[in-house]
Amino acid sequence: MVEGLIGVSILLPCIAGLLCYLIKSSGARSAIIVTTGVALTISALMLFKIGPCTYTPQTILGLDVNLLITAADFGLLFIILGIAFKLGNPLVILLTLLQIVPLAYFELKMAPHVQVSPAFYIDRLALIMNLIISIVGSLVCIFGIKYMRDHEHHLHLKKSRQPRFFFFLVLFLGAMNGLVFSNNLLWLYFFWEVTTFCSFMLIGHDRTEIAVRNATRALWMNMTGGVAFVAAIIAIYYKTQSVEYLSLQTLINHSPELTGFLMLPLALLCFAGFTKSAQVPFQSWLCGAMVAPTPVSALLHSSTMVKAGVYLVVRLAPGFQGTYLSTMVATFGAFTFVTASALAVNMSNGKKILAYSTIANLGLIIACAGINTPAAIIAAILLIIFHAVSKGLLFLCVGTIEHAIGSRDIEDMRGLYNSMPAVSRITIIGILTMMLPPFGALMSKWMAIEAAANIPWVVVMVALGSGLTVLFWARWAGLFVSGPQLKQQEVTKESALKATLLTMFRGFYPNAKWNDSPSIKVPLVLLATGAIVLSMAVPWIYTILVEPVVTSYRPGLFVEPFTTGAFGLTSGVGAFYVLPVFLVSILAYLLAVLASKKGGHRVISAPYMCGEHYHDPTQPKFRSHMNSWRDYLAGNVYLHEFIGEEKISYWINILSLIILIVMFGEVVR
Repeated sequence: MVEGLIGVSILLPCIAGLLCYLIKSSGARSAIIVTTGVALTISALMLFKIGPCTYTPQTILGLDVNLLITAADFGLLFIILGIAFKLGNPLVILLTLLQIVPLAYFELKMAPHVQVSPAFYIDRLALIMNLIISIVGSLVCIFGIKYMRDHEHHLHLKKSRQPRFFFFLVLFLGAMNGLVFSNNLLWLYFFWEVTTFCSFMLIGHDRTEIAVRNATRALWMNMTGGVAFVAAIIAIYYKTQSVEYLSLQTLINHSPELTGFLMLPLALLCFAGFTKSAQVPFQSWLCGAMVAPTPVSALLHSSTMVKAGVYLVVRLAPGFQGTYLSTMVATFGAFTFVTASALAVNMSNGKKILAYSTIANLGLIIACAGINTPAAIIAAILLIIFHAVSKGLLFLCVGTIEHAIGSRDIEDMRGLYNSMPAVSRITIIGILTMMLPPFGALMSKWMAIEAAANIPWVVVMVALGSGLTVLFWARWAGLFVSGPQLKQQEVTKESALKATLLTMFRGFYPNAKWNDSPSIKVPLVLLATGAIVLSMAVPWIYTILVEPVVTSYRPGLFVEPFTTGAFGLTSGVGAFYVLPVFLVSILAYLLAVLASKKGGHRVISAPYMCGEHYHDPTQPKFRSHMNSWRDYLAGNVYLHEFIGEEKISYWINILSLIILIVMFGEVVR
């Protein structure tokens, strides 16, 4: 049973992706994608029901699995090398050779025929990641069915590129499942590089100049992490003279006398995780990835790629607990959290806000891994779960809105609630789940701040970053419900309460501009519902999913940082009452609905511009000097003059590099 479920999780997406590439019928391709998504979801749920397990496959079709992985690894690296020569990019060529040559020397000379048992170690953390990848990732792929048809229609393509697109999109899921299951570091490295290659191909999918440029940047930055990964593997063997420590579980549970020897390889692996999760100074590859079609952005941010980086750092946390490296990882993550949050405040591009928000939240997860207490690890895992669902939802919403209005600028979404109430409402739900109580993302930040109390500079950065996130989320949510009132015939007559229920449980809204395709509606509604339900179920998620992970990290030493009750979680210094706050929120919403009914007709007033306004307040004009009509622009303040991306990114990158140099300087010494 276990063998079959692991095969479904890893091999089925590979086979389905290949079929998507070979089959030209869009209907058959859609059926394959939906069927694969359902199969992955069922497989993930069944694996979770079985619980922690291990497995070491020996052969596939009569061929040794280790040899297959090795051959596939070198084959992939040579494909990337060929692409690098085609691009004419010396940096990518160099970084690829810096992996091929040392890896060949290691596998052929230093440690040929490495056998690690078990090859797959599936504990609670791997099961959580498998659920995220298989469920959220599948919904993103299903969303892509109709989205990519519309996308290619907008581009006026004569020949569809969807077969190639869905090959890499679906393959991504199998690679990620293989990555989180792998205990053999060489196997983990192979799946790691597959995700790098898939992201490169997907970011550059549209083949425009900017798409190719950003895909190339993503490739070389992640290949930098690949070089660090190979160096870590060689360093582990060199320092221990044993292939035993190429087992991830053996590495993180090493004996105390080896702690000093293993700090360098652990730091190198953390560095690989930093590049993959787009931490500063590597944030530009993820921001550049926003040129890709929306399903790519959603998949990169929610369930694949960047989650691989934080997964690795959280997985390694027991191996460097109580060390200098742990403190530096916490500092680095907190610095990324506050700086990326500040950059998000500066953005009006919706996808860039989401990108910097993702970078910030991943930084917070890494900071929690560095703080490395039970409370911090719990916060990190909960944040991985809630961020995956909410951020996947928000990217799909922005993609839907962009197709409808032709813009991803949040200023163009002002008053969008009037014309697209369903999508606007779901987007607002996604935003609120990222910033307000009683939702899980805020609860995770509360846990992180409490856990960071013993590292003063970290707690200051986490608190400041949390405040900045509220600023850019609240500003965005407010835009949807602001703006001029529509003409009477354009306004739907359903009540706000009925509209919300229709949106959540029927997935549409009368008279709204809403895509009728189930592949668009179903993922949005399921993710929005999931974001709410998961937050309501926090006490049970903590008890059933997360607490066993931390208990297994420190068997016999675990001190429960939080206690669960009927209403929420409590700790020694505070409480987070989930269900009572939900009830208060529902009551507040109902009161707001009643107040809006009594509010009467709204009066539209334009900003005062020291002159007579144009008779139509929806047209921003005023009478200026010489009796002339002048246009004006009214919008939010983005603090460009203080924290503009072009002003502070350079200094952020310099400071982050200094932190990394200090980190490596100490572990090398």
